[in-house]
Amino acid sequence: MGGGEIIVVLLAALLLFGADKMPEVAKGLAKGMKEFRRVTDDIKREFEESTRDIKTDINDVTAEVKKNAEEANKNIRSYIDENEVAKDIKDLGNDLKG
Repeated sequence: MGGGEIIVVLLAALLLFGADKMPEVAKGLAKGMKEFRRVTDDIKREFEESTRDIKTDINDVTAEVKKNAEEANKNIRSYIDENEVAKDIKDLGNDLKG
């Protein structure tokens, strides 16, 4: 809101409530805004706590999957002779050329 809009709102409030009621209206508005901010902060905190648990679970699962993948890779490599695979690929290339 710009300065002109705020002045229009204040004038409208003054006309609706009168000068005597304006302090009460301002106090009520401030109290309402404070309560709204408190509730919003509570919701944010609860959401962050919930997502923290989910993030922890995801990190645990990711670490477990990574560990299993590394173990599987290690097991596969233990069965494969890389020199023999390289020789087979070279022979296949020669067969395709010839």
